[in-house]
Amino acid sequence: MAGSRERAARAATAVRGWLRSIRPSRRHLRADVVAAVPSAVGSVPDGMASAALIGVNPVFGLYASIVGPVAGGLATSTRMMVVATTTAAALAAASALDGVDPADRPAALFLLTIIAGVLMIAAGLLRLGRYARFVSHSVMTGFLTGVAASIIFGQLSGFAGADVSGSTNVAKAFDLITHPGLIDVASLGIGLATLGILFGLMNSRWSTFGALAALVVPTLVVVVFGLDGVEQVRDAGEIPRELPLPVLPDLGMFTFELVVGAAAVAVIVLVQGAGVSEAAPNPDGTPSDTGRDFVAQGVANVAAGLFRGQPVGGSVSGTALNVAMGARTRWAAILSGALLLPIVLLFGGLVGLVPTPVLAAVLIYAAITSIRPGVVAAIWRTGATSQIALVTTFAATLVLPVAAAVGIGVALSLLLQLNQEAMDLKVVQLEPLPDGRFRERPAPRRLEPGVVVALDVYGSLLYAGARTLQARLPDPAGAHGSAVVIRLRGRTALGATFYRVVAGYARRLSDAGGRLYLSGLDPQLLEQARRAGVDLDGPVRAVAATDVLGESTRHALHDADAWLLRQAGER
Repeated sequence: MAGSRERAARAATAVRGWLRSIRPSRRHLRADVVAAVPSAVGSVPDGMASAALIGVNPVFGLYASIVGPVAGGLATSTRMMVVATTTAAALAAASALDGVDPADRPAALFLLTIIAGVLMIAAGLLRLGRYARFVSHSVMTGFLTGVAASIIFGQLSGFAGADVSGSTNVAKAFDLITHPGLIDVASLGIGLATLGILFGLMNSRWSTFGALAALVVPTLVVVVFGLDGVEQVRDAGEIPRELPLPVLPDLGMFTFELVVGAAAVAVIVLVQGAGVSEAAPNPDGTPSDTGRDFVAQGVANVAAGLFRGQPVGGSVSGTALNVAMGARTRWAAILSGALLLPIVLLFGGLVGLVPTPVLAAVLIYAAITSIRPGVVAAIWRTGATSQIALVTTFAATLVLPVAAAVGIGVALSLLLQLNQEAMDLKVVQLEPLPDGRFRERPAPRRLEPGVVVALDVYGSLLYAGARTLQARLPDPAGAHGSAVVIRLRGRTALGATFYRVVAGYARRLSDAGGRLYLSGLDPQLLEQARRAGVDLDGPVRAVAATDVLGESTRHALHDADAWLLRQAGER
C-alpha cells in the first residue's frame, strides 16, 4: 500500500513538472508567434509533397503537419525541435506500402504510423537512445544521401508529366531518360518554373515565403491558362475540406510486413531526431533527454495516425527554420501546427488545384538541398572504412526497400564498430622506473628466457578485440622460465573470448616453464574469470586492483620476479 502511494506521488510530481515545463512564457510569446507563422506556411507544401511521395491524398500530409508539431511540441525535451513530416520518413513509409492496393493504402498508412509511434515510445521507455550512437556518421550520411537521390529519381516522372515504368526509382528515371518522348512539355515547364522560384527566393530576403510562392504562382498559371494536360492533385482523388477528426485504425490491415516497415520508419525517425537534438540545444543550456524525445516523437506519431496523418519526426529543416525565425520556447512549434489548422479549413478546397509537377519540384528541391557535398567529401577523406560504409549504405538505399537498407546500415555500423575496436587495439610494454613510474615501450614480438614482461593494452578486449590481442602477445616459444604480466585496470567487462585467449596463452607459457599474471582486475571480474573456468591458482595468477595506480602491477612484477628466482634455485 505504501509503495502504491509512493508511485502515485512520483507520478503526480512528474505531471506537475511537465505542466510547469509547457506553461507559455508571456515574455517570449510574441517571438514564438512570429516564428510560428513561416513554419506553418512552409508546412503546406512540405506536408503535401511528403504525402504525394507516399502516394496518398496530400491532405493526410497536412493533417500530420497539424498534429505532429502540437503533440510532439508538448512532450519533447528539446524545446526547439519541430516534429513534422520528413522526406526520409515518407520514403520509408512509401517503401513499406509499396505492395498495398492504392484503395487500401490510406488505412494501412494510418496503422503503420501508429505502430511506428508505439515502437518509438517503447524505445524511449527502454532508454534505447544510447544505442543511436552505434549508427555511424558515415552510414547515416550514406543513407540520407541515398534517400535524397532516390527522391530525385522517383519524382522525375511527375516533374516531367511522364508515365514511366520500373521496379525502382533508378529504373524509372532510366526509363524516362531513354524515352524522352514521354515528357509533357507543359508539365516540364511548370516543374522547371517551380524549381526556379525555389532556388531564386529561398536564398533571398523573401525566403520565408519562397515555398508558398512556388506553390501558388505555378498553380495560378495552370488555372488561368487552362493547361488541362498538366496533372493536378485533385486528379488523384477528392480533397476533403474538413476538420481532422480521430479515427480508429483498421486492424484488418495488420501484417508482419507492415510491422517491419513501421520499425524501419521508427529507426529513421529516431536517429534523425537524435541528430536534431544535438543541432538545436535548449536556449537555457538544459541538456536534452534522448529517451523523452523518443517518447515525444512516438506520441506525435500515434496522434498523427489517429487523426489520419502520416509518419512524423524531428525535422531538420523545420527545426532550423524555427530557430532561424527567433523561436524561444516549445510554443513556437506548437503554434506552427495550430496555425495550419485554419489554413486547411479555409483553403483546403484549393489544394486540389495544385499541379503534380509543383509537388515533385518541391520534393526535388528539398532532396537537392539536403545533400551535403562537404560532409560527403570529409567522410571520404577519412579512409577506406568510412568509404565502404558510405557507398554501401548509399547503394542499398537506391536499389533495396528502405527497411532492408536501414537493416544493412545498422548491421554495417555494428560490424564497422567491432572491426574498428579490434584494429585499434595496441599492446605496449611497461618498463618500471626507480621512482615508481612506468615507461612505455613497444611490446616485444618474442619473449626472452628468464625475464618478466609487463604489458598494457589499449582498446576493446571484447569480441574480435580479444583475438587481436592473441595475435599481438609476445610469442613464448623457446623462452624458458619467463613471465608475462597483463595490466587490466579500468576494464569493466571481459567476454568469453578473452578468457579463452588468456587460458590458451597461459598454457603456452606454462609449457615453456613460464607463468601469466593478470593485474588490476576489478573484484567482479575476478569472480567472472573464475566462473569462466580460468584457474587463477594455476598457470594464471590474478592480482586485484587497489586504489593506488600501478600498485597491483608492481605487486605482480614482484611476485613474478620472486617466482623466477625460486625456479632458478630449484634448477
